[in-house]
Amino acid sequence: MKGDLFSSEHMVQPASAPGMTIENAKCVKYAVNGEMHARQGAMIAYRGNLQFERKGQGVGGMLKRAMTGEGLPLMAVRGQGEAWFAHEAQNCFIVEVDPGDEFTVNGRNVLCFDASLSYRIATVKGAGITGGGLFNSVFTGQGRLGLVCEGNPLVIPVSPQYPVYVDTDAVVGWTAGLQTSLHRSQSLGSMLRGGSGEAVQLMLQGQGHVVVRPSEATPPKAQQH
Repeated sequence: MKGDLFSSEHMVQPASAPGMTIENAKCVKYAVNGEMHARQGAMIAYRGNLQFERKGQGVGGMLKRAMTGEGLPLMAVRGQGEAWFAHEAQNCFIVEVDPGDEFTVNGRNVLCFDASLSYRIATVKGAGITGGGLFNSVFTGQGRLGLVCEGNPLVIPVSPQYPVYVDTDAVVGWTAGLQTSLHRSQSLGSMLRGGSGEAVQLMLQGQGHVVVRPSEATPPKAQQH
């Protein structure tokens, strides 16, 4: 066969080493040699001797209460082979987590990650349990974390002199060393009088970086019957 479709731009190549790499802007390739984790439904193709197992809701099984208010069910991928992961043609990125690092990420942006990484569920300080958009997953350990983002993300430096205020629907994640709180940008009276603008933002203070996607949350898609 000939044509642009079969050019080197689109043709996958065998993995040169185990682990996670960017296949293209919309897809992550993982050369599995043991075990890795991914969100259920994200695998689009694989080859080799791989087994896929849904993870339960116990320890290591569910990124509970992601920012969308929904859980993120995971699957374990075991064996030897290559698998490709994507989610709704969103852009893909890889974060390297080193010992002592901590990366807080919105569950809806998680695509796949090394089994060597650990995570816990955390809430934004001061948020209580009032909203689904205030729960995040905190990754620690050593390994790679594959993320998806609608569009190209913005990585904004945060310093003690310049805190950053982010729409809670647009935040993807942030690095260690940042303190978070909720910031109200207008009074209740202003809102009752029809004031415009966002009422509440996530305020990040300290030294680090915050990752923001260039759009607010999209409404959930209608269920197909």
